[in-house]
Amino acid sequence: MEIVFFLPLLLVCSFSADQTETPLQPPCPQDIHAVLREMTASLAEHKVEIRTLKEHNKELVAKLKEAESQKTEIDKLKQQLQDHAAKLEELETHKSEVVELKQELKVKQVAFSASLLDQGDGNTGPFNTETTLIFKHVVTNIGNAYNINTGIFTAPVRGVYHFEWHIGANGDASHAVYALLFKNGERIFTAYEVQPSHYVTTSNGASLLLEVGDQVLLHLATNSKIYDNQNHLSTFSGHLIFTM
Repeated sequence: MEIVFFLPLLLVCSFSADQTETPLQPPCPQDIHAVLREMTASLAEHKVEIRTLKEHNKELVAKLKEAESQKTEIDKLKQQLQDHAAKLEELETHKSEVVELKQELKVKQVAFSASLLDQGDGNTGPFNTETTLIFKHVVTNIGNAYNINTGIFTAPVRGVYHFEWHIGANGDASHAVYALLFKNGERIFTAYEVQPSHYVTTSNGASLLLEVGDQVLLHLATNSKIYDNQNHLSTFSGHLIFTM
């Protein structure tokens, strides 16, 4: 564009060389070649600047591609992390389910059996009030539902339980062999026998629907007695039949 502009100017200058300059004519350059050299130098500078800009542009494009590549890699790592977190959560869930199943299975395994005296021999009773019998010689207590210190069985899970008790004593017309099964303070069944002499025994059993926390125990009736020795003659047992 600038070169095209100076060619007409050169013609005008050539034309006016033989004419007398008037105030209306623009001044003509003395050296057109100098102007061309100046324009050429300016164009060269522009070319250098363009090359520089192109190189810089290439660097920016390379950096952009690298950044995009890094972003893609970061996105992949994020996705892998999310996948691993999901798998970990799934494994934790399965682990919790296994623990719950094990606990549930453990709770469903309930059984106990115990005799009255842990050592020695002799009568328990008679007493002037009903007294809780504490069977101290425990041979089985799966689930730890029977309390050896209180003589109380506490249901760990809702279900049907079966209980049996077998008791005996030397015959005495004044004192019966008499034990009562209680559930939460309610009398359920009784084992009773009395005779004036010889050894006497009695027993009973019951299947009860118990809620979690229900308590079952045996009472020795007022003015009665029970005998036990190292042969473990008087016993109390119970177990879970099935859950409900």
